[in-house]
Amino acid sequence: MKPKDVSRRRANRDTTAEKLQDLMQSLVSQKNVYHAIVAVERGDRSFQWTGAVGEANPEGTPMRAETPFFIASITKMHIAAVILKLHEQGRLRLHLPVADYLPQPLITGIHRLGGTDFTNMITIQHLLSHTSGLADWLEDRPKGGQTIIEQLLNEGDKALSIEDVTQTVRDRLTPHFPPQALDTLKIRARYSDTNFQLLIAVIEAVTGQPLNEVFERELYQPLSLVQTFHPRQSQNAATIWAESQPLNLPLAMQSFGDLYSSAADMMTFMRALTQGKIFNDPQTFNMMQRHWLRFGFPLDQAALRAPGWPIEYGLGLMRFRLPRLFTLPYRIPAVIGHTGSTGSWLFYCPELDLFTCGTVDQVTAGAVPYRFVPKLLQVCTGLDR
Repeated sequence: MKPKDVSRRRANRDTTAEKLQDLMQSLVSQKNVYHAIVAVERGDRSFQWTGAVGEANPEGTPMRAETPFFIASITKMHIAAVILKLHEQGRLRLHLPVADYLPQPLITGIHRLGGTDFTNMITIQHLLSHTSGLADWLEDRPKGGQTIIEQLLNEGDKALSIEDVTQTVRDRLTPHFPPQALDTLKIRARYSDTNFQLLIAVIEAVTGQPLNEVFERELYQPLSLVQTFHPRQSQNAATIWAESQPLNLPLAMQSFGDLYSSAADMMTFMRALTQGKIFNDPQTFNMMQRHWLRFGFPLDQAALRAPGWPIEYGLGLMRFRLPRLFTLPYRIPAVIGHTGSTGSWLFYCPELDLFTCGTVDQVTAGAVPYRFVPKLLQVCTGLDR
């Protein structure tokens, strides 16, 4: 490469880093956002940038690039990866009913619609693809009652078991539609955290081990993830905020099964996943993105808080791209990965060969990644110019 070209690319990278810094600063200008972390990395590592801003906790500890933070539903990719590893090992099959792996007293009646119990029709694939139609145990509201999230915020912390999950879904909530026939063209999908709570139960039933031990063996050790862990007392992790108050629900947080991680560990995980290095057969990753199903328009309050149109879902994996009409005069490429309800994200953009992750750690900021990441991609399109 000519010296002039090298100099121009170096200048482009410096300019991109400055723009990313400004973009990250814009996050903490939003109401009730007290810190942010953003990381960007090219697939060939020719560009790597991580920024952190604000205070990690109410005590005023500065947010740093290495500070662990709650990744929320990004954990669904980790759960899906382990399910697919168990599928590779022949310890479970995606097309088989969940009832083959979980006891009937636990799950009977969790999908009763129009007088019919469809529970035994729900397969592992239904859960992975959010096509089971099951109610969301956290966000769906029972008639005349509070959601589980509202109960926790209003009444205080408590531990919640898988029995609590299935009892809530069975006794207080109504399914949204029957389990979908997955060999048809028109397939309904609706995001529900219940699906992945059941997948956690399947992992633990099949392996005979708690989820944290399975993750340690199947993910943390092979990938050298040294800052990824299930919730525990940690002085170093960033605080999660519920509007203007720190979220203090340690028992519930441990019950959800979601992880804390660092930007570096998240990048390592996503790089390994997209390159097929997590699996024995690199082609297994293609199963996660073989069929993309688009979520519908949100028609109720619970759906407004969950991922919806225009997001598509595979098996534990999102694909997100804003329609061109919303991005004119630019064309923003698609990304694959996942987001979390606390304003966290982990994405890979195949077109730009670009990884990005970050968070704002605010429970009301679930939509932030869908506004922020397109702007980030627009900034990063200039890296090779």
